Amino acid sequence: MFTGIITDKGKVRTITPGGDTRFEFSTGFDVSSIDIGASICCSGACLTVVKKGDGWFGADVSAETLSKTTLGTWQEGTPVNFERALKLGDEMGGHIVSGHIDGVATLTSIADEGDSKRFLFEAPDDLKFLIAAKGSITLDGVSLTVNEVEGRRFGINVIAHTQEQTTLGDLKEGDRVNLEIDMLARYVARLQHKE
Repeated sequence: MFTGIITDKGKVRTITPGGDTRFEFSTGFDVSSIDIGASICCSGACLTVVKKGDGWFGADVSAETLSKTTLGTWQEGTPVNFERALKLGDEMGGHIVSGHIDGVATLTSIADEGDSKRFLFEAPDDLKFLIAAKGSITLDGVSLTVNEVEGRRFGINVIAHTQEQTTLGDLKEGDRVNLEIDMLARYVARLQHKE
């Protein structure tokens, strides 16, 4: 489990295709404190550490994950948001995040709003009813509050600190991001549509 509060911004170091694709990531984390088998949220996707070295860690990514997230478009040098898994007693600064991507959203517009930026995204059609104004959402691993929703489109504000400390500050119109729906919305929707 995660909170959507990014604690490091690293980048893709190498990509090695295979049965699963091996990604290696450069990181500022103290890698000696990361166990093999640990979970790290990588721009929203929960990945398992399978290898590590000085200033980097590696994770294997399945074809399913590559096809359902933005990871399939990543290249060497792609910036990545990182968050380590929660430990008992950690501060819950964002909201409960599983690291299981529900879909990919597209950035349709950016507007300055004071020192913040207003981003307008378009969600996949099958997820639009799960996004609520003033609810939580996770974009590329970042916990955010939804400002407004209209059909498939929803708006968020990104403060200057978040722009600087995460990959969101580098986004341009047309870019795609990993989207995780608030866990509570997902389960409420499932209960309402049980058969």
